[in-house]
Amino acid sequence: MSRMAGGITLIVIGAILTFAWNINIPGLGEHALGIILLVAGVLLVGLTLAMDNQRRRGRTVVEERPVAEERPVVEERPVVEERRRRRTI
Repeated sequence: MSRMAGGITLIVIGAILTFAWNINIPGLGEHALGIILLVAGVLLVGLTLAMDNQRRRGRTVVEERPVAEERPVVEERPVVEERRRRRTI
């Protein structure tokens, strides 16, 4: 989230330079530096949101395995417990 905070900071500084102060920098227009910082901040916030969204989205890997062949039942026998008879001698 530090990139997000950096982007918001650039937006705030750019807005202050654009709308609140009149700074004359040789070679730049009156509000150019503020607008540059505003655009850079918006881009940084947008890229941070896009990267976080992509990171959150889980990737699912589907592995398909062949199903074993069904074998026919050759002989069915009932399952019965045989009791042993006790012999008394």
